[in-house]
Amino acid sequence: MNPIDTCERVAEVTRNTAETQITVRVNLDGSGRAKLATGIGFFDHMLDQIARHGLIDLDIDAKGDLHIDGHHTVEDVGITLGMAVAKAVGDKKGIRRYGHAYVPLDEALSRVVIDFSGRPGLQMHVPFKAGMIGAFDTQLAYEFFQGFVNHAGVTLHIDNLRGENAHHQCETVFKAFARALRAALELDPRMAGVIPSTKGSL
Repeated sequence: MNPIDTCERVAEVTRNTAETQITVRVNLDGSGRAKLATGIGFFDHMLDQIARHGLIDLDIDAKGDLHIDGHHTVEDVGITLGMAVAKAVGDKKGIRRYGHAYVPLDEALSRVVIDFSGRPGLQMHVPFKAGMIGAFDTQLAYEFFQGFVNHAGVTLHIDNLRGENAHHQCETVFKAFARALRAALELDPRMAGVIPSTKGSL
């Protein structure tokens, strides 16, 4: 990734705890390039969906206590990604603010709606049909998004409308999240330099 330039919507955040050591680099105006190393194959696959379908360049290097389980790694990647997105988007001037997307994958269909409101809030309704996808515990999808929401300062609604295969369910959620994120972060030429709120701040 190019060096951080304050004129660009890019950021780098490192977060170290006794459980994880994570560095995230984002370019909100990227081409969908991803370099991912979390130690959890399916999770890397889902993060790749965020980059590819959100057109965000995303570098994530995560070392966590996977000898215990994936919980701390997945949650802390969500936290660090949220911090990086918040830093990159800055004061939110000129963004569209809201984004939504429906994404199908075979029998599965998910809807995601996001608001860069400055108010963290998550509603996630995904009745996964399996507890594990490879080495990924499906309960951790919620922990990832909760970490992201809390530190990006967004309101996020996630609904899996139908699906019988847990892999398909999860992939539609992450792809829809990416598309909604891309729409919300898009710069609106009619709102250049304007914060999209009647309050004057977000």
